[in-house]
Amino acid sequence: MKVIIFDGGPRKGWNTAQMCESFAAGAAEAGAEVETVRLYDLDLKGCRSCFACKVKGGASYGRCAQRDGASELLGRAAQADGLVFASPVYFWTVTPQLHAFIERLLFPFVSYGAGYPTLAPKRAETAMIYTMNVKEPKFHETYVNDGKGPLGAFESFIGRVFTKPERVCAFNTYQFSDYAKYDADGWDEAEKKKWRDEEFPKELAAAREAGRRIAEKIKAKG
Repeated sequence: MKVIIFDGGPRKGWNTAQMCESFAAGAAEAGAEVETVRLYDLDLKGCRSCFACKVKGGASYGRCAQRDGASELLGRAAQADGLVFASPVYFWTVTPQLHAFIERLLFPFVSYGAGYPTLAPKRAETAMIYTMNVKEPKFHETYVNDGKGPLGAFESFIGRVFTKPERVCAFNTYQFSDYAKYDADGWDEAEKKKWRDEEFPKELAAAREAGRRIAEKIKAKG
């Protein structure tokens, strides 16, 4: 029972990394073998639109032909039982590193045949972990928007290839260790700190429970 968490955040030890750690702990407690990969540590590029993955009978049919720091990882991801994609939200969407990795992982599995069937060797259980500076209403109204927002559309592609992802979020994140050093007067540091002290622990606990759930879903599949 293998679960891989792809941490698309650039900052070690901060909000996204902590949510990943909590999710991993919950999955491990439920019996999963968990691996966390920091995508910013990889030499990784997005899809080159070479279409080698679509050539009938080709050596790379159904898999990415690019060779770089993500190649071996893509093979392991294809065989995993659970896939977790984590990112801070920048400009309404995930980081370029996570976007590039998901392009490389998903596109070879999307057949251009009638009905666009999935070529994925496993229908892995999936989850998305988001951390963001905004509060929950803004996230749902703008970023998700019933599947029409950028993150809602992104999730729909993951669900088409694998399974519909569970969504785990941390809102109104504390961004700096010392707000006085930065041009950030638009934010109320005291309010941000209060949220971090009171709400972020609850969000970490929710991530831990989500980790347990993904492991239980995998178990239920047998």
